[in-house]
Amino acid sequence: MIYKNIFLRGTLLGVMLMLLVSCFKEEPLNAEADIEQATLTVDDPEAFFYNATDATIDVLSDQTTITFEVRGTADLTALAPTFVVTEGATIVPASGSVHDFSQGPVTYVVTSQDGNTHRTYTVVFRRITHTVTEVLEFNFEHFELDHQFNQFYVWHNTLADGTLGDDWATGNAGFKISKSKAKADEFPTVPDPNGYEGFCVHLITRDTGQFGIMARKPIAAGNMFLGEFDISVAAMEPLKATRFGIAFTQKPTKVTGWYKYHPGEVFTDKERKQHPERKDQGDIYAVLYRNHDANGNAVVLFGDNVLSSPQIVAIARIPKTETTSEWTSFEIPFNYKEEIDEELLMNRGYNLTMVFSSSIEGASFEGAIGSELWVDQVRIYTEKEE
Repeated sequence: MIYKNIFLRGTLLGVMLMLLVSCFKEEPLNAEADIEQATLTVDDPEAFFYNATDATIDVLSDQTTITFEVRGTADLTALAPTFVVTEGATIVPASGSVHDFSQGPVTYVVTSQDGNTHRTYTVVFRRITHTVTEVLEFNFEHFELDHQFNQFYVWHNTLADGTLGDDWATGNAGFKISKSKAKADEFPTVPDPNGYEGFCVHLITRDTGQFGIMARKPIAAGNMFLGEFDISVAAMEPLKATRFGIAFTQKPTKVTGWYKYHPGEVFTDKERKQHPERKDQGDIYAVLYRNHDANGNAVVLFGDNVLSSPQIVAIARIPKTETTSEWTSFEIPFNYKEEIDEELLMNRGYNLTMVFSSSIEGASFEGAIGSELWVDQVRIYTEKEE
């Protein structure tokens, strides 16, 4: 009996040791290789940046170019940006190493903890100067397939120095979640060679398929806006995916351009219930807002407050998009709710967004599949700086 008890105890101890070992079994190594945040610390941040918050950039999951916007007099010859990377990842050159960015961008390569994933980032410092420009022109001639998926179109704007920027964004990346096999021309926002002059942007309200029905997001309105689209939150918080606005240093007075519009046949709500009494409309508007709150915290507007935030200073919005197959001009003035703070304006304290949508209620996933808005030759007029 004694030997039997010893045997049973030994067996039990062995089982317990096996369970203990399994509990401490190593977790798989992280396969992600992302920069999540980039920061630059300098001796005199007020002389280097327009705003203190410009020193830190939260990097979106689909971004591979990290751009710090600095004053025109900023010294770029010896800078040491630091980075927050995904757990266990390494970065080369090292985070905090000194580089001469006056000679151009610096490339960083992030390697995942498991060593199998590599991702390349380009860090750029863009000097921002206050040039006097009375009219900003947007002609939508510069577009290409996105670099990450090579599946949908993205647009570039022309900067003051003649180079191309990335200030235009669309919800095309979000549409890919519901229609992953869609071809480039089947996305909600596409180029069209038959513009008022050259190419225009063509926005179409699309069916999001079975995935959209289950998620109560049955449509995707074609949209385009000045700002960023954050695909990392598009599925769970779609209204937070649209990050509206770019820093703006002039007082806008009006927006002009050309459009055509054709509404879809059947208006539906987010439950796919038909409303024959409702007719879809497009939307064209611009918003100027203060990009910091009273406590100095950075502010960005989203899909749920771009037209209602207390940070808004002025709005220019088309009264109605008429149904027309002919190019029709529009001119919409900015309606100011408060006076412009000139010092704040000079220090990039305001953001401006310009928004186009094929369905005016598209942010609520209501509209008519097949609604189409064409936009071209957009101009933003500003007061001349004396």
